[in-house]
Amino acid sequence: MPKFLKGLLIGAVLLAVIGYFGFGYMKSQTKKASPEEVATFQLDDATIKVDYSRPSKKGRVIFGELVPYGKVWRTGANEASTFETDKDIRVGGLPLAAGKYTLWTIPQATSWTVIFNNKMYPWGVNYDGESQRDPAGDVAKVEVPVQQLPIVVEQFTIAVEGAPQVLSFKWDQTMVSVPLEH
Repeated sequence: MPKFLKGLLIGAVLLAVIGYFGFGYMKSQTKKASPEEVATFQLDDATIKVDYSRPSKKGRVIFGELVPYGKVWRTGANEASTFETDKDIRVGGLPLAAGKYTLWTIPQATSWTVIFNNKMYPWGVNYDGESQRDPAGDVAKVEVPVQQLPIVVEQFTIAVEGAPQVLSFKWDQTMVSVPLEH
């Protein structure tokens, strides 16, 4: 093998190794700023699991600026958030079969569209910052009103709470709730 090709091959391998470990390091740093949360809830005899990352407000204006109005949001940070149910349920009155879904939202000032998508994505956004969601995978879309909270929620939170139970999304002084039924 000519010396030039050998050097080129060694250089390519070295760049690949640096890239692999560099990406891993960047991913670990991102997870520190927006830690991962896996929350499990009961809805009658259905078990619901939500896996998402929790960004913090850190003094920023969240909705309308950091998270623009009218654009699909990955609903958290890092990888696309997932919602899993082991039984068929209803979300916002719509049927949702047992299975695992990615969660997407389209925030507006007075309402949000909450989307359950049956495709899995390795990360929530592309390199250009746009959502990776493929609308062909949407299985349920629910529009819900925005509720203003009297306090600031520093870290993004998804929970199943209340009676009747709702899937709630809280951050800053904003909350939206999707009714859940089994």
